[in-house]
Amino acid sequence: MAPVTQQTIPDEQVLTSVQPEDVPALAAGAAIFGTGGGGAVHTAQQVVQRALLEHGPVELVGVDDLTADDAVIMMSGVGAPTVGIEMLSSTAQAETLLTEAQRALGRPITTIMPAEIGGSNGVSPIGWAARLGVKVLDADGMGRAFPEATMISPNVAGVPCEFAVQADVVGNVDVRRTVDLTWLERHARAGVVASGGIVVAAHYPLTAETARGAVIPRTISRAIRAGHALLSSSDPVPAIADELGAEVLITGKIVDVARRTEGGFVRGSVTVAGTGENRGRLQRIELQNENLVALEDGNVLASVPDLISILDSETGHAISTEMIRFGQRVAVIAWPCDPLWRTPRGLELAGPAAFGYDLPYVPFERKSIR
Repeated sequence: MAPVTQQTIPDEQVLTSVQPEDVPALAAGAAIFGTGGGGAVHTAQQVVQRALLEHGPVELVGVDDLTADDAVIMMSGVGAPTVGIEMLSSTAQAETLLTEAQRALGRPITTIMPAEIGGSNGVSPIGWAARLGVKVLDADGMGRAFPEATMISPNVAGVPCEFAVQADVVGNVDVRRTVDLTWLERHARAGVVASGGIVVAAHYPLTAETARGAVIPRTISRAIRAGHALLSSSDPVPAIADELGAEVLITGKIVDVARRTEGGFVRGSVTVAGTGENRGRLQRIELQNENLVALEDGNVLASVPDLISILDSETGHAISTEMIRFGQRVAVIAWPCDPLWRTPRGLELAGPAAFGYDLPYVPFERKSIR
């Protein structure tokens, strides 16, 4: 693969395409927005760079650029990130999804978008679009990563999901028309388990009319800017925090990892012991694919739907839940979610109670950078 160089993306610039040189920044930024989930970005970065070098840059359009002729569908990997390390996807899966989604919709799909901007799910759709010859919507359905089908912005906005398509690496394909997303989650998760723990899926067909107000806009551009802040700084953790409006909750060492894979999810917790000026502090991060709650001395420091990401304290790169190991030196950051998730409907779907925590949601706001 030919080497790629970095470019700087000013805050006010609206991106109209994704070039090969944008992919390292996109991968770094999407890993941070993944809040531990969405899948590790390393393989996706290489695959997407190759796709762009072979097929050319991908056109990036905003919600307001969509026309009546456009049809959009969300695409993502679904399943346990730990499984995705060993069981890689096939390029044929994306082609199958597009073909089956167009058959179900009854019209050509012109544009795809990430279901979530987090992790590899925020990166892979760029490569799929390059190979499929379609546009990418500069938006996603979460503004982060979430583990369940119900936890997606069109569901918050009240837009129904007409169908979902799921394809595994063996070649099995399912088209589902469920009564709601709760049933979709049940059926899709059973399919994920039957397929070995991970699949690629497409769902939520949208039009120019239904997409407005139902997706989180400009998140691909924002991930690229966050990635550039990381890659261009000699002190990346504060640079990332400044770019995102985040707070550093603690810097320290991973001293305990309790993690298990079940039902297509990674569940558990990690414990961080403070070092340096944070010595003597102990923080626990609860997780289900993503980092859900940050606790210290029995107090909730941050919780879903706000974002919590664990970064390598030296490089600033995010560490996904499947890659957390004892002894890693880390910084934990948190920042506010998109306002859509702070609505009553958003909190019903993705607040602490939606994950089984008997905790009141307290909106996280940045206080200072430790």
